[in-house]
Amino acid sequence: MASKKVDKMLKKHDRLVHSEAMKIISHTQREKEEWVLHTLMAEGCETPFKFRRTQKYKSLAGARVNITYYSETEQLAGFEIDIFKIVRIKRA
Repeated sequence: MASKKVDKMLKKHDRLVHSEAMKIISHTQREKEEWVLHTLMAEGCETPFKFRRTQKYKSLAGARVNITYYSETEQLAGFEIDIFKIVRIKRA
């Protein structure tokens, strides 16, 4: 069940999506300038989830998480790929 904060975000931003108890099968972290870029792959989903933070996280591989995100496209090696940009993530 989404929290009041998530419900408020979903009402305010119509492009946002919230998913609960998603099982993470892969979590990579890499440093880029002052940021740590995180890429997650969730069970049953072929589109990567991405977010950035100022520091590394404990690996989320195998964990269940609640994610609030929106769909976006990104240019990679001349190709457009779909990604999900994470706005909020919490362990379930």
